[in-house]
Amino acid sequence: MEWNLAADPQQNPHTPGGCTECLGAVTLAPGDAVTRNPAYYITAHASKFVRPGSVRIASTLPAGLPNVAFKTPAGRTVLVVLNEGAGPQAFAVRSQGRVLAATLAAGAVGTYVW
Repeated sequence: MEWNLAADPQQNPHTPGGCTECLGAVTLAPGDAVTRNPAYYITAHASKFVRPGSVRIASTLPAGLPNVAFKTPAGRTVLVVLNEGAGPQAFAVRSQGRVLAATLAAGAVGTYVW
């Protein structure tokens, strides 16, 4: 989850000694202006697949492919993977004796459900 879901254009509020450059999911400017920041889309994407009651079951940090897996209340597994690299990255997911080979484009997020 994001530390700040909403912040003003100066990234306030923040705790003393905390991050003064961290964007919230949205930036609320004077008037009615709302800017959706990357965290908005990350939260929206994850919440579509990781429903209330889901439990994190794994999280690894292989070079350039941070990821996290959840078990949903319906018993499904959801894996979210980010390719932080400048080029496509191939990887394999092993689960229940099966292997899924996948490739993510540079900067892409992939969500796998089984």
